[in-house]
Amino acid sequence: MASLREIKNRIGSTKKTKQITKAMEMVSASKLNRAQTNAQAYEPYTRKIREVVSGIASGNSGATHPMLEERPVKKTAYIMIFSDQGLAGGYNANLLRSFMDKVAARHNSSDEYGVIVLGKIGRDLLQRRGIPVMDEITGLPDQPDFHDIKNITRLAVNMFGEEEIDELYIWYNHFISAIQQEVSETKLLPLTDIGEGAEAAQSYEYEPSEEAILEQLLPQYAESLIFGALLDAKASEFGARMTAMSAASDNADDIIDDLTLSYNRARQAAVTQEISEIVGGAAALE
Repeated sequence: MASLREIKNRIGSTKKTKQITKAMEMVSASKLNRAQTNAQAYEPYTRKIREVVSGIASGNSGATHPMLEERPVKKTAYIMIFSDQGLAGGYNANLLRSFMDKVAARHNSSDEYGVIVLGKIGRDLLQRRGIPVMDEITGLPDQPDFHDIKNITRLAVNMFGEEEIDELYIWYNHFISAIQQEVSETKLLPLTDIGEGAEAAQSYEYEPSEEAILEQLLPQYAESLIFGALLDAKASEFGARMTAMSAASDNADDIIDDLTLSYNRARQAAVTQEISEIVGGAAALE
């Protein structure tokens, strides 16, 4: 049985741990609010550029672009958004597990796919499992802007344009609530569903031509989808970390209660033992 001093030291260390997890919970809650604001503020831009592009792609002008056309798939690329830091519950593990299941069902060889990974945790997880990593970004800020990922988004779009890859997906944790995130797979290229919802699009006049507009807008649209997914994933990350730290704080309370009960019982037993020894000594002197 642990001594009174040992139990007291464990109570003290657990209280200090709780202080850390509680502080991390509060910080994550603050970051979550900002991340949600950023994601919501970006939605109108994505919605408007999709409206314009879908209006052209579904029009009667016959304007086409390689990013709209399917071709035989020889190699697939995946953009995966993980976190740079841990202590986020199942945020990274759930994403990796779903991805590994999909890869096993979709591909026969590692030559058929590659991953562009965002986040140090994800990079390390993928490398340990022998997943081919085509490029990586680590150390992204908590509140990223497009400049932070523009090189890797343009790399992915250019790889498709140069036929180094034949399709591109993005994998990330979609934010539903602070306590719920859902692994999401979205096909980015080719943009085969760009015309969906085009009936609600407004009518525009284009100068110099619709094909020239597509040439400029389609890469920007694909890049905007990637950045929008990153903002969504950041909100999910902070929600997952806030929930994990809240659970850790609750567990610390339970441990402290159990240790305090053990401490009181041990102290009571020690007092009882001392009284018994005193009574026994007095009786021996009679």
